[in-house]
Amino acid sequence: MILGYFNSVARNYDMMNTLLSFGIHHNWKRIAVRMLGLNNGDRVLDVCGGTGDLAILATGAVGPKGPVTVYDFSIAMINAGRFKNNNSSIRKRIQYIQGDVQQISFQNESFDAAMVGFGIRNVIDMKKGFKEMYRVLKPGGKMMCLEFSKPASPFFRMLYDYYSFYIIPFLGKAITASEQAYTHLPESIRTFPAPDELKDILKNIGFLHITHRKLTNGIAVIHLAKKNPRC
Repeated sequence: MILGYFNSVARNYDMMNTLLSFGIHHNWKRIAVRMLGLNNGDRVLDVCGGTGDLAILATGAVGPKGPVTVYDFSIAMINAGRFKNNNSSIRKRIQYIQGDVQQISFQNESFDAAMVGFGIRNVIDMKKGFKEMYRVLKPGGKMMCLEFSKPASPFFRMLYDYYSFYIIPFLGKAITASEQAYTHLPESIRTFPAPDELKDILKNIGFLHITHRKLTNGIAVIHLAKKNPRC
């Protein structure tokens, strides 16, 4: 069902993200990749990478010797980003693989950094997804998760809920004819763990130095963690 949602909106996905977030998501992603602190030559995995926004930013950060891989279960999403005209020279440097984050097809300790943006909440077994990210990271490797959350202010949360449950599905239906996909969005946000809850999940997996930063009154949150360097 989730795969069907993403396949149905793939062609308009980037445009809808910009419209529904008033363009703010671009700034969130820039901040998130900057906070990940990538180094020249780092090998990076972008799981649930979709149309590649984070991967493009990471490619710029790691330089020509740093391979970046987009890993996503929807080939429609991958192709929607892979063949876009903007940043075409950067997109050609990115490796694209269709696959499930719950069973990442890379060996242990393959990457210096792993990241996920607005995708992990759609994974059936989110904990298994994070465990797989942990597995493929090198000892001391860095993980970044950028995800929606609940606004901190009660008044702002009320406005955001109205926008999410009424305006977003309406626009989704009007523009993409996929009301169900954009009804799923606010529902999945409500069930995603709060920052402190996610910290406990990541800690139990083995991650260390777990921190988070709230963006735009908590609409989005950047979660950072590291794999145990002595693994």
